Amino acid sequence: MSDADSSVARERVIESMEQSAEVYGLSRSAGRIYGVLYFASDPLSIPELVDQTGYAKSTVSNVTRTLSRLGLIHRRSSTGGGRRVRFEAEREIWFILQDVFQQYVQREVQTTLRTIRRAEEQVAADTREEERVRNLRETYEDLEEIVQLVSEYSAAELREALATYER
Repeated sequence: MSDADSSVARERVIESMEQSAEVYGLSRSAGRIYGVLYFASDPLSIPELVDQTGYAKSTVSNVTRTLSRLGLIHRRSSTGGGRRVRFEAEREIWFILQDVFQQYVQREVQTTLRTIRRAEEQVAADTREEERVRNLRETYEDLEEIVQLVSEYSAAELREALATYER
């Protein structure tokens, strides 16, 4: 594969990261900056990120602060003791996904499940609505268990458990 092909492939992945960032409530610029850092061979400074993304320094500064707070990127000191802060991406994607599951998905599932359980107490017995609410509760209870498992185990452990289960 040529350098040009690699560059095109890298850009496609970064564009996908921009779209994913929006799904998780972040800006497209957060997705792009994370993607640039993900593919960078060395940690990058804010001026370097400005050059590579075309974003304003204030945008890069705000986004790196947000991404750092979320654990998606990490601050690194400059080599040789310089004062310039550099950033690198968290490359352990499973860790990031587990964090998203714990912070957002798990909370949303639990909130919805509480609402469903309250509704289940209020719906008339032996009705179609009761059956539908019960089915919905059971589905969300399964989802809650799945989210818990994803949050606790590594991808390798989950694959191993599924492989054992399939036998």
